[in-house]
Amino acid sequence: MSDDLAGLVADRVGDRAAGWDVAGELPRDLLAELGALGVLCAQVGVEHGGAGLDSRANGELTAAVGELCGSLRSVMTSQGMAAWAIRRLGTAGQRDHFLRRLTSGELAAVGFSEPGAGSDLAAMATTITDGGSGDVVVRGRKVWVTAAHYADLLLVFGGYRGGATAVVVPADTPGVRVERVPHPSGCRAAGHAGLVLDHVRVPADHVLGGVGLPLPLVVTAALTYGRMSVAWGCVGILRACLAAAVEHTGGREQFGIPLAGHQLVGRLLAELYVGEQIATRACEHASASWDGGAPEVATDAVQAKYVASRAAAAGASHAVQLLASAAACDGHVVARAYRDAKLMEIIEGTTEICQLLLAEHVRGRAGTVRGRP
Repeated sequence: MSDDLAGLVADRVGDRAAGWDVAGELPRDLLAELGALGVLCAQVGVEHGGAGLDSRANGELTAAVGELCGSLRSVMTSQGMAAWAIRRLGTAGQRDHFLRRLTSGELAAVGFSEPGAGSDLAAMATTITDGGSGDVVVRGRKVWVTAAHYADLLLVFGGYRGGATAVVVPADTPGVRVERVPHPSGCRAAGHAGLVLDHVRVPADHVLGGVGLPLPLVVTAALTYGRMSVAWGCVGILRACLAAAVEHTGGREQFGIPLAGHQLVGRLLAELYVGEQIATRACEHASASWDGGAPEVATDAVQAKYVASRAAAAGASHAVQLLASAAACDGHVVARAYRDAKLMEIIEGTTEICQLLLAEHVRGRAGTVRGRP
């Protein structure tokens, strides 16, 4: 199934990704079509109109999309995060209603970060309050919301009833303002935008679960999926860079031999290949944890995102060095990868935040680790 969906995406994307990157825009009809075909949130079950893929199969699909177009993969991550949060936090009725909308061509964006709350999501100032008459009022601002430019539904996280939750806000609700991020450095066609939520009223049954929950539970429900998706997307970046580097260095001669025959060029090719292999293994491990219901799945997702994003940034840099001026054209697959990969070290938890989370995990396991030979 994932191979069929990957082939479908490859057919629809073709050689158009470079133009989308330069223009900073993805075709809305394509996004709606891929959404309705189940590509954008392929882990949603068939009972809700999805493809029902497990994490491993969805990961390979995500890598295939990321190899073609980082912006499209970013929209895919956004849609999948929204769907997973609805699955984890929503009631049975909410799951049936909203997931079917997401597998019928509507698009979703997820609002976490705020002007004063990036890595420290406990500092979120967005509020969701009971408004009477069966509705709630949402007030706040969100920044760098991927796919918000295209979204029909906005999944907004905020404080609610002494805890936290997420509320589904139709993008055309009065009081919602979407402010496009001008000229982002990476994933330029992914529709990054800020949100202004000025006394936005939505039905109370749009609050997932209808109750306030502990913030870590609410945030982890979506972020774990997002980190997995970003990690697999980075595998796609590495595969695209490796393919471009092998083709270029094998077909271009310098000093009478192919570039690939020069030892220093070979070193960079080897490092790029090893980076792709290590990132793939980290993602496979995390997906196995997810599919097996392992208790350490959230940590394994952080590890995969940390390993894969760093490998993608380093590998894309190697690819630029190998292709030299050939990769200096705006829209070129390696030029896109170089910009997109750096952004992957920032979104869904910066490299430094991932390090802190992994260190905290290690400290918690100190007794177990000490007993190992």
